[in-house]
Amino acid sequence: MERKHLEYFLAIASHGSFTGAARALAVAQPSLSYAISTLEGEIGAPIFRRLGRGVVLTSVGEALMEPARQVLRDFTRVQAAAERVTGLVSGRLDIVAVTTLAVDPLAEFVGAFRSRYPGIELSVTDPENAAAVIDVVRRGQCELGLTEHDISTAGLRTLRLPEQEMMAVLPPAASAPDSETLSVRRLADLDLVTTPRGTTTRSVLDDVLALVGAPPRIAVETTHRAAIVPLVLTGAGASLLPRNLALDAKALGAVVARIDPPLTRRGVLVWLPGGLSSAAEAFVDLVTHWPRDKPASS
Repeated sequence: MERKHLEYFLAIASHGSFTGAARALAVAQPSLSYAISTLEGEIGAPIFRRLGRGVVLTSVGEALMEPARQVLRDFTRVQAAAERVTGLVSGRLDIVAVTTLAVDPLAEFVGAFRSRYPGIELSVTDPENAAAVIDVVRRGQCELGLTEHDISTAGLRTLRLPEQEMMAVLPPAASAPDSETLSVRRLADLDLVTTPRGTTTRSVLDDVLALVGAPPRIAVETTHRAAIVPLVLTGAGASLLPRNLALDAKALGAVVARIDPPLTRRGVLVWLPGGLSSAAEAFVDLVTHWPRDKPASS
C-alpha cells in the first residue's frame, strides 16, 4: 500500500468524483483509477460505488477514511523526524494561499525563506476561494495555508499575518482626489472592476460599501484576478486592492488613493495540529518573527 494511493483515495472521497480529484491533484485520471483499483485489490473489497458522474464511499471506504488520514499523519511525522536529523538541505513545502495574500505578504515570506533554505522547493497553490484553503489543509494536500481571518478555522492552528491596507485604484484618466483619500461614499459612486461574489476581493468591497448602505456598481466582473489591474489601466473601472498591488498599479499609471475611513484586512496562516515537516516548522517560525511594524513599500 503506497502513500500516494491513500492520498488519491482521500482526494476522491473529498471531491466526490475522479474528475474533480484529478483536477485538484494535477494528475491524469487513469492514474487515479489505477491507484484505486490497486488499493481495492489489496483490501479485497470495493471502496467506491459509482453514482452518475460521481462516486460515493462504500461501507469499507467509510471505514478506511480515518485510518488513511492517520497513516498520512504518521508519514509526516516520520519525514519530520528524518529532516530534523539531516537538516533543511532539501525537501518540498506545499502552501495554499488566496491570490491577494499570495502576492502580499506570502511573496516576501517565500523570498526570505528561500534565502535561508535554498535547497527547499516551494509549491504555492491557488484555491477556489478563502474557505477552500481550510479544506485543502485539513485534507493534508498542503501543509500550510494563507486565508482570510474571518474564515472558520476550527481544529487548525492559526497565526495572524501582518495587517494590509486596502486602497482605491482608479484609471489613469481619473482625477486624483484633492486630499489623496477617497471616501467610502465616493467609492460607492464609481464603476468598479472586481471578482465574483464569494471571492475575497469581492467580499472586502461588499463589506466596505455596506457601511454606507450602497451596493457596488459593477462594471466588469472577472474570475481572472490578474486581469483587474490591466482592466483598470484601460479605463474599464476602478477597484479596491491591497497596498502593494495598488502601488504596483500606480507605477503603471493608475491613480491611487487611501480610503477614508482607513480600510485594512488581515489574513491568517493555518496548519494542522501535530507534526509539521521541518520545512513547515521553519516557515511558521519565520512568519512568527516577521516584523509587524515593517514600513510599507512606497
